[in-house]
Amino acid sequence: MNTFFSRIKLSSVRILSGAALLGAVLGVSSCNKYLDIDPTDKISDVVIWNDTESAEYAVNYIYSYLYDIAASYQCAAGMTEALTDEFKYGSYVYNSLCYIPSEIAYGGSVLTANYVDVYLGCWGSLYSALFKTNEALSNLSNSKSNFSDDDYTRLRAELCLVRGWINFELVKRYKDIIIYDENIDSMAKDRALDTEKEAWDFIVEDLEYAQTYLPEKANASGRLDKGMAYAFTTRAMLYAERYDKVIEAAEKVESLGYSLMDEYADSYTTAINAGNTEAIFQYTFSYSDGITHSFDTYYTPGGDFALISQIGGGYGTPTQEMVESYELAAGGFPDWSAWHTGEATTATPPYAELEPRFQATILYNGAEWKGRTIEPFVNGTDGWCEWRVEASPKGRTTTGYYLRKGVDETHDLSARAESVQPLTILRYGEVLLNKAEACYFTGDASGANAAIKEIRSRVGLPTSTYSGDNLWNAIRQERKVELAYEGLYYWDLRRWEVSANAYPDGLEGYQCHGFKIEKTPAGAFQYTYVSVDDQDRHFPSKMYRFPLPSGELSSNSAVTQYSEWL
Repeated sequence: MNTFFSRIKLSSVRILSGAALLGAVLGVSSCNKYLDIDPTDKISDVVIWNDTESAEYAVNYIYSYLYDIAASYQCAAGMTEALTDEFKYGSYVYNSLCYIPSEIAYGGSVLTANYVDVYLGCWGSLYSALFKTNEALSNLSNSKSNFSDDDYTRLRAELCLVRGWINFELVKRYKDIIIYDENIDSMAKDRALDTEKEAWDFIVEDLEYAQTYLPEKANASGRLDKGMAYAFTTRAMLYAERYDKVIEAAEKVESLGYSLMDEYADSYTTAINAGNTEAIFQYTFSYSDGITHSFDTYYTPGGDFALISQIGGGYGTPTQEMVESYELAAGGFPDWSAWHTGEATTATPPYAELEPRFQATILYNGAEWKGRTIEPFVNGTDGWCEWRVEASPKGRTTTGYYLRKGVDETHDLSARAESVQPLTILRYGEVLLNKAEACYFTGDASGANAAIKEIRSRVGLPTSTYSGDNLWNAIRQERKVELAYEGLYYWDLRRWEVSANAYPDGLEGYQCHGFKIEKTPAGAFQYTYVSVDDQDRHFPSKMYRFPLPSGELSSNSAVTQYSEWL
């Protein structure tokens, strides 16, 4: 099991017909194991790098690492939102997507170097991917005479974007890393760490090459394109705190014609080939091609399975804290104090009055779903499970909610278990918020406000002109709700270095909550505010950088463990 979509093995990689069908189309199977570093069906390097068509096949294989990063490497224990106040895995069974995410969030003595490496690290996996990418760059360079100048620079640009992305994932976890380039012969067993600045400089070189030589989407035939390079740059350079580069890249993305979808609900789930003008980098899937994933198996409301006499879904569910992060559709936040007493109340929560992003993201008591009404109450079709008392929810919710965003409402579970909704990795909504943050840190309040207003106007929320701390709080608010459950929030808090601060600024000293909902004999609903945690959550400051794995320490005499982990 994994974080977002099922872990995969690529037995073949190909581009499906249709322009701009996706950022990189991969032939995948949802039930297979990890990617094979050396596929048994590969042909010799001499043949692969002999012509453009064969070389594209080889580069397609390298694309797979970007999928692995998005689908498998964020957190082996589950969605990283469960390490924040947004999400709760409801099972008390000691497993990934069960109790282990809660254990990580509690941040106690269990967070040893080996433990953190297993569930959050992926040093070895990323360096394996980096080696294969550098090997491809080396082979391409050695075979340069076999390609036209345009094909050579384009293929190199594709590989540079992948390499820049892999190195970004390393730096965001470890800061000081080992930089390897395509000079394979220079690789040594004992290699010292390079500085974080040196790593960012190397990443910038790769991203700028990709920006220059990748084609625009219309000419990319579904391969990596210029828009993806610029959009990813806006993300990476936020971490590097090179804000001028964020702004410059965001403006390039805008000039390429990307725009917000009219409906927020379409921004993430609509496929590019179905008219999604906001998605920039997206993987799509197909039943007919056998390209599927397992997201619905884990996150579909449990009642969907109960209705076909099966057990499944509901592994993780949104928290009350996340629900209360949403504004009213008219603007401003509702007063939730009447539901915080710990005593049952029949007052109906203001779900119907909350803004469109809530309606598109979270399923609640009474929400419409697949032609039925969600019943997350005791003995309801979806059901409620008491955290810790009942070890295994079996599809029932411990918070009173279910995830809607990313789950396929058209999926008929009685026909098949596998899912085919797309996975959007980069979209224009994020680019705007990346730009807003960069503008804030460069003193451009006008630019930051303009980006926030564009985001809020899409969902009909009133806008204001902010400055100072109010502007920063507005940016944080919009990132949390606009990009909810897209795998960014935990990393945002961590890169801002506020995770160790007291809640709600950070992730220290709080518990997550939900509603226990009961239906009275008269048909009314009673809501009781309950904790869904064993203890207060804790983020130790050493978690701002993950530890070097024991394998690197034992095999590389030129490195020592980061000081935080000694």
